[in-house]
Amino acid sequence: MNKHEAASPPPSAAITQGGPLRVAIVGLGAIGATLADKLKGGAVPGIELVAVSARDTAKAERVAAELGGGVRVAAIADLPKVADLAIECAPAAILEQIARPMLEAGKKVMVLSVGALLSHPELLELAGRHHGQIIVPTGALLGLDAVAAAAEGVIHSVRMKTTKPIKGLLGAPYLVENKIDVSNVKVPTKVFEGTAREAAIGFPANLNVAVALSLAGIGPDRTVLEIWADPAIERNTHQIMVDADSASFEMTIRNIPSENPKTGKITPLSAVAALRKLNAPLRVGS
Repeated sequence: MNKHEAASPPPSAAITQGGPLRVAIVGLGAIGATLADKLKGGAVPGIELVAVSARDTAKAERVAAELGGGVRVAAIADLPKVADLAIECAPAAILEQIARPMLEAGKKVMVLSVGALLSHPELLELAGRHHGQIIVPTGALLGLDAVAAAAEGVIHSVRMKTTKPIKGLLGAPYLVENKIDVSNVKVPTKVFEGTAREAAIGFPANLNVAVALSLAGIGPDRTVLEIWADPAIERNTHQIMVDADSASFEMTIRNIPSENPKTGKITPLSAVAALRKLNAPLRVGS
């Protein structure tokens, strides 16, 4: 094929030409259920919610019935047959089970458990080989566009300080393994300092934001993270400090927790915003 000949579209593009993008949601906790309601309510033109999947089949069937006609319950392995894009809202431990069949079929996967990508680098290779795509929405963070732009030059350092209410940190593997009891903390206390890669292992339900920041910038081994427990706050707070040859900037976001104190209400809204960009006639942000 010479450079003037058009290449054949990847399978996912061919499927959606002339029709809506068919979406499946995997995981129906606080984030997945909210996202399902918004998509079924027509929040994003050109997007059709066609399937849901969850470990609790009875719950998935109940949610599908509440959402109305057109939404089916599907096994994870069957998602490539019914959907063009799967949104992972499930425990990080099953990300590979969700992403692999979709990517092998040349489909798209939106990943909210971003930290799990560090344990499965083969998924990126798989996406490239089969013309699939992994999409990471901004989630509970801000400024990823600025960080990604700075990364086109030279970034000298990226630091992030995350401060969480006590209940948002309870049960984190790092705290359990190191016998750190935050339940009786009375003043703001630093409980961790290390790399984004280390944080993803020690706080898998809390620090997807740090991994997203690292992937946009200088990587998980150079992005430095502090985690603080503060009994006086109710919002998850992230402070980001970037020093680059093109700009130096600091950003702070205070997220309102969802029903699950480990995640913020803005997370499903971020997924909706990312979906809107896929088909939008005007796309703001990189």
